[in-house]
Amino acid sequence: MISPTISAKKECNFDPGKFLATIGAGRRIVAAAKKQIIYAQGAACDAVFYIQTGKVRLTVVSAIGKEATLGILSEGEFFGEGGLAGQPLRMGSATAMTDCELMRIDKKTMMLALQQEQTLSEMFTAHLLGRNIRFEEDLVDQLFNSSEKRLARVLLLLARFGKAGVPETVIPQISQETLAEMVGTTRSRVSFFMNKFRRSGFVDYGASKMHVHSSLLNVVLQN
Repeated sequence: MISPTISAKKECNFDPGKFLATIGAGRRIVAAAKKQIIYAQGAACDAVFYIQTGKVRLTVVSAIGKEATLGILSEGEFFGEGGLAGQPLRMGSATAMTDCELMRIDKKTMMLALQQEQTLSEMFTAHLLGRNIRFEEDLVDQLFNSSEKRLARVLLLLARFGKAGVPETVIPQISQETLAEMVGTTRSRVSFFMNKFRRSGFVDYGASKMHVHSSLLNVVLQN
């Protein structure tokens, strides 16, 4: 039996992008320009995508035409995996927020790769569990927290706070309309709180980029 320490070390050294590049037929690298639709809601759910570079926005549109942002993903994350669980059609859309380089893996090819490579399977399972936990946290956030705390949490998540020690620069600048969709409030409220965060030194932003500082966590933690 492989010890947990050895298993963890193997997973740490495992690069899913490099491994997926070796699986042969059934996968290809695709480029998506900023604002390009990668797949649309209602399209066939026939492939999984792995982000090599860039950011991708996941959205869903209701029957009456109201759009909601489900999340924004970055380099090293998978999306579009619903087909592996038998989902025939896409439940939402995926759009490139920046110029992206993606690896598109056919559903059958991805299932075979997961069967053949245990480390990839473990990482992919952890990805799915993490996504599920995130959705649960989002629901609790919507039910119990103020819009100010929800906005602060969204900004920290976009900056990948806690994943690499220091928040990264969020590029491109996220529109206040998009933030309002993610937070579940109005654009005017987002504008009010963003100005408040900037005056407090929690964020700095200009025309094309935003810096999110770890001190913004104080807003989330305050009573």
